[in-house]
Amino acid sequence: MKSEILHELKEHIPFTLTATSIAVIITAILLIKENLISHAISLFYIFHPVHIFFSSIVSAAIFYSYKKKIFLALISGIIIAVAIGSISDIIFPYLGSLLFNIPISFHLLVIESPFLILGAAFLGSTTGIIARKTKFPHFAHVLISVFASLLYIFAYSTNFSLLTIFLIFIITSISVVIPCCLSDIVFPIIFQDKLKNKLK
Repeated sequence: MKSEILHELKEHIPFTLTATSIAVIITAILLIKENLISHAISLFYIFHPVHIFFSSIVSAAIFYSYKKKIFLALISGIIIAVAIGSISDIIFPYLGSLLFNIPISFHLLVIESPFLILGAAFLGSTTGIIARKTKFPHFAHVLISVFASLLYIFAYSTNFSLLTIFLIFIITSISVVIPCCLSDIVFPIIFQDKLKNKLK
């Protein structure tokens, strides 16, 4: 199992770092040139479900590539994507903002809009099982996750300065890279390995 995780991480980490860098640069440009903050809530309601969609593609595809069980891959993709997507896009940015004394309110979309979030996860998991592609969806997942995490803070926070924006980028980087690699790679392999041991 360890060798499988290391292999997948080695394959996917370049995509993770590239996507994170691109998203941070694009967001910085948009903050300077466009009035991004005024549209942050609407944009978050787009980017968070899209993040869940791409995350569930990779989670389900990796699970299914190691264990050919459609229903279990589907459930795995949904649970992992929703849980880790919520941590990455909402919980980590919220806690990080509190840590740096950035005023922010808490909104969990899987509770506030369950059909939107669970529907995106179901569609993504189904796509992952059928397509079985992971590298581009992982890249897209990370790229979109950076936008979603940033947008959550800009949507639900009220106090911005140059220092605040710098701290937000730090929060976002931590919020995205670790959960994305866990959800796309580590958890699906661990789950299928545990399942395999139980079925022996």
